Amino acid sequence: MSYEAIALTMFGGMLVMLLTGQRVFAAIGFVSATASLFLYGTGAVEMPFNAAFNLFNWYPMLTLPMFIYMGYILSETGIADDLYGMFHVWFGGLKGGLAIGTIGLMVVISAMNGLSVAGMAIGATIALPEMLRRNYDKVMITGVVQAGSSLGILVPPSVVLVLYGMIARQPVGRLWLAGIIPGFMMAGLFVIYIVIRCMIQPELAPTVSKEDRDMPLKEKLKLLKAGIIPFLIFFFMTGLFIMGITSLVESSAVGASAATIAAIAKRRLTRKVMEETLRQTLGITCMFMWIILAALCFGAVFDGIGAVKAIESLFITKWSLSPWQVLVMMQLSYIVMGMFLDDTAMLVIVAPLYVPLIVSLGFNPIWYGILYTITCQIAYMTPPFGYNLFLMRAMAPPEISIADIYRSIIPFVLVMTLALILIMIFPQIALWLPDYVYSRN
Repeated sequence: MSYEAIALTMFGGMLVMLLTGQRVFAAIGFVSATASLFLYGTGAVEMPFNAAFNLFNWYPMLTLPMFIYMGYILSETGIADDLYGMFHVWFGGLKGGLAIGTIGLMVVISAMNGLSVAGMAIGATIALPEMLRRNYDKVMITGVVQAGSSLGILVPPSVVLVLYGMIARQPVGRLWLAGIIPGFMMAGLFVIYIVIRCMIQPELAPTVSKEDRDMPLKEKLKLLKAGIIPFLIFFFMTGLFIMGITSLVESSAVGASAATIAAIAKRRLTRKVMEETLRQTLGITCMFMWIILAALCFGAVFDGIGAVKAIESLFITKWSLSPWQVLVMMQLSYIVMGMFLDDTAMLVIVAPLYVPLIVSLGFNPIWYGILYTITCQIAYMTPPFGYNLFLMRAMAPPEISIADIYRSIIPFVLVMTLALILIMIFPQIALWLPDYVYSRN
């Protein structure tokens, strides 16, 4: 069997395994183990052993459980609920104010959690019912929650960027910094769209009644305290890292410690909260570690058969595609895969092929990591099987139908596509901050 046939068989076998409903790490690990035994015989038993030690020797791996713990403890203690109360009062008087406040809430949650699922859960259970009660258009606000929650995989501390850094062997610190400006730019574009849409169709987003917002300035200022804790956590975690005071791993420890101190200060750190936080943290961390381990084994087999060189030869030599045409094809493949798979599965499947190809074509792998992440966000919300669409359907109130969910994402997908194109045309949007920070060190 030729190496090209082996590569296609591995991909086909993995997709079949994933479509049967097997866990991602089990499907990828099984295909990797089978292929390695077929190619290398009994000597292949050393491959997972070496992959495991490569994983455990990678120091930034320590950041993963820290950030997951931080996100869950802030969610379980209700600090995010307090934050929405602040946005409700301060932005409720504007046309579309609660929708704008929801985007702000999602940005803060992203900066505290790094997972899109947490933002979706908070937006669907807190913000969405409140906006429906205020007679906001259900289609528009459903899109707001989905689009805002997608920022969790782009704004630091993005767990997806940590995984990309591990699998692509790129510095996570640079990836984090590269995601900051694109993340805030995308949030800004969402807000601009909401403002313009509500100016044209004010009936979509009525203002909160004066009675609900009428409180003394002293009380309003008191509500701002809800935003102080997330800001301080973000500053101590990311700000100290940007200033070069703490390393990446130290920043994750600072963030986890600050979140715990905040929960203690608010007297919400109960035994039940801690048990649930630790259980969730352990489960998610172990899942990601198994996935990374399977990905490393899969990548080792692909490196051994020269699949990367074969793909490069196919695109560049046989098809005579330009580097930019190859890049666009890669992005389109993510959109297609995102209809069926989550971001982790997509990353594990294509990173062993795409990242070396990107480097050989002369593109920056840090910049490409941001393009990958934004394209994943778009794929998450692409019908018919976008990951976020079904999460929203599971969490949304009964009056929001699947048709409403599908219609709601159209303008936000267009906005995200605009952001993707801007970063492709102007790579410094993503690269300026990491280049600036690391040039001082």
